[in-house]
Amino acid sequence: MAAALDEARSAAAEGEIPVGAVVLDQDGRIIGRGRNAREGISDPTAHAEVLAIREAARALGDRILDGCTLVVTLEPCAMCAGTILAARLPRVVFGGWDEKAGAVGSVYDLLRDGRLPHPVPEVVAGVREAECVALLREFFAERR
Repeated sequence: MAAALDEARSAAAEGEIPVGAVVLDQDGRIIGRGRNAREGISDPTAHAEVLAIREAARALGDRILDGCTLVVTLEPCAMCAGTILAARLPRVVFGGWDEKAGAVGSVYDLLRDGRLPHPVPEVVAGVREAECVALLREFFAERR
């Protein structure tokens, strides 16, 4: 989570919503990094999770991220949850809950929706939650 928090801080420094993500391979090495970049590259899909997953897939040369773990500072949204399922990530770890758009247990629970034809990943929530949430609160407080 420390590396994901570093990515989130970098996003904030660039004027982006401070969300950061990393993908770890089965040996715990970082093979993908991402931070929100929607404003900077004018791309509505440039969420931290999507960018980290794309980089990990390139690193492995495969769209299936078997044995990998996504670590992200904020509960993934529906788009990111779909990307997680498409990549067949077996584990997702996140920090803060997203009570407005979360799709991994708060508003929706797409990862564990048995109607979808994907394996159900393990979800670990609330890791360094206070730190992750504080970054977001500070970011939005400065903009009000």
